[in-house]
Amino acid sequence: MLANLPCAMPRFMKVSDFDFDLPPDLIAQKPAKPRGSARLLHIGDTLGDCHVRDLPCLLSPGDLLVFNNTKVIPSRLRGKRGKANLEVTLHKQESANTWWAFARPARKLTAGDTINFAEEFSADVLDKRIGGEVLLSFQQNDGDLIALLQKYGIMPLPPYIKRPKAGIPGDATDYQTVFAKNEGAVAAPTAGLHFSETLLKTLKSAGIHTAFVTLHVGAGTFLPVKVEKTTDHQMHSEWGTIPAATLKLVNDTRSAGAAVVPVGSTSLRLLETAADDNGILRPFTGETDIFMTPGHQFKIADKMITNFHLPRSTLFMLVAAFAGLDRMKSAYGHAIQNRYRFYSYGDACLLEREKI
Repeated sequence: MLANLPCAMPRFMKVSDFDFDLPPDLIAQKPAKPRGSARLLHIGDTLGDCHVRDLPCLLSPGDLLVFNNTKVIPSRLRGKRGKANLEVTLHKQESANTWWAFARPARKLTAGDTINFAEEFSADVLDKRIGGEVLLSFQQNDGDLIALLQKYGIMPLPPYIKRPKAGIPGDATDYQTVFAKNEGAVAAPTAGLHFSETLLKTLKSAGIHTAFVTLHVGAGTFLPVKVEKTTDHQMHSEWGTIPAATLKLVNDTRSAGAAVVPVGSTSLRLLETAADDNGILRPFTGETDIFMTPGHQFKIADKMITNFHLPRSTLFMLVAAFAGLDRMKSAYGHAIQNRYRFYSYGDACLLEREKI
């Protein structure tokens, strides 16, 4: 079960404070079908066992759901350096044809090497960092890089979801939101996977509004926290932008006293990055490496929708910051006891922000 997390908020916290025992069989390997049928735990002053399709009844007319419309690219590639087999997972774009990637195995790769993925598709290694991270410059004879990734790439599911090396066909649609628009993510904004076109129409009919931001989710979201203190952890940065229409909708919703409800940690992180000290959302386009732990003062969101997260992860730290450590400890204990499904293909939560 969950570790006993301290009630007092120290200046820093130990990563071990966010550890808990999660049965491996609760990590979902496939999504609930159809979209919207997943379970949803409503976490407020009390706990409520619901389903995602119940959201039109759990939210109020005038509330605003803020979705991340980034689109996942098939960013995992299998190739060869000479006769040696390699796998690379792109995680951050530097320019049109240059990406940072994690390579496996990486120990024999050096700057100047070439990795061949197909006869017309290769990449030169420009740089190498500790931890198997390499900078790749892609060379292609025909077509743009995204088109070649669509042809040869594999959807970059997190390592906790077990798949054959070539993946399975269903993940190409299952690991993509129905409103995905702007290509560039190498991980899905997974809370958005629960929403079908039908559910979106039902929410609209109930007077619940929707808005969109773009945050290109990077593979850093899967990286373990390897330090002992939360203050020593360095978040990977991710690129995002907030359209003018969303800016107006968020500020108008707050002015009207309705709830702003980010769908997923990625939407929440971008909104918090762009908020000023008075809770006004400001224009933003650029990189964010915001890291939210208990003690963070949230400025925009009143509620949030998110999946169940893994022990010791930055995502569990975020929800503990948003809803309160004691509340999340109790909620996750309830979820484990009642066999909710965890992580990217798992069930969802509707969190009420802790009142301080």
